[in-house]
Amino acid sequence: MPPLQMIARADGLRLACRYREGAGPAIVFLPGYMSDMDGGKALALDAWAAQEGRAMLRLDYAGCGASEGAFTDGTLASWRDDARFLIDCFVPGEVILVGSSMGGWIALLLARALGAKVRGLVGIAAAPDFTQWGFTDDQKAVLQSEGQIVEPTDYGDQPYVTTRAFWESGQANRLLDAAIPIEAPVRLVQGQADPDVPWLTALTIARRISSADVQTLLVKDGDHRLSRPEDIALLLRTVATLP
Repeated sequence: MPPLQMIARADGLRLACRYREGAGPAIVFLPGYMSDMDGGKALALDAWAAQEGRAMLRLDYAGCGASEGAFTDGTLASWRDDARFLIDCFVPGEVILVGSSMGGWIALLLARALGAKVRGLVGIAAAPDFTQWGFTDDQKAVLQSEGQIVEPTDYGDQPYVTTRAFWESGQANRLLDAAIPIEAPVRLVQGQADPDVPWLTALTIARRISSADVQTLLVKDGDHRLSRPEDIALLLRTVATLP
């Protein structure tokens, strides 16, 4: 495994990452909400990159995993900027962005900004605009009145905390109401048994992306994690097909 590196942002806060040297385009894994670079999909992809001699960057957003900072200080925009900062630090050439859940939203935002630097994008249960469709009106009212929502989750020991700042940042960076100017090949892997991201979201993303080379891969019994051995195998095959 590549060594853990702590890279200081302009404000001095240090971000954790692991960069594997290898052939490009470099694979960049973008974790989901309250996740980190040591999840099963990220580690499986890193092992595949090592086997194939490919460059790969794994990272933790500020306040997540091994990075410094408080989780509740993070927003969609600040975590997008953390990822962009580390890409700029380690990858002078082209990238393939692989984003899980919220990381898929960040991948789409980065691909729009990075343009021709992006050779491909893989979304795993990508969840753009979930601040819009993932909260009830009552929850949105609580966010406005109390500043945060704390909810139990099936995906970890700690409850999910959503701050008003994160929600507002998400609303300011919504993508699905207009065309998404990404010209690179895009692959969207989505479970149809996902209780968190409606599978039709993948079709909406595909329709909005301007690239003609977009494929949606639906896993009929797939859940939100898509971390079973067969799901991991599908992910690795999908990444391997990108140029």
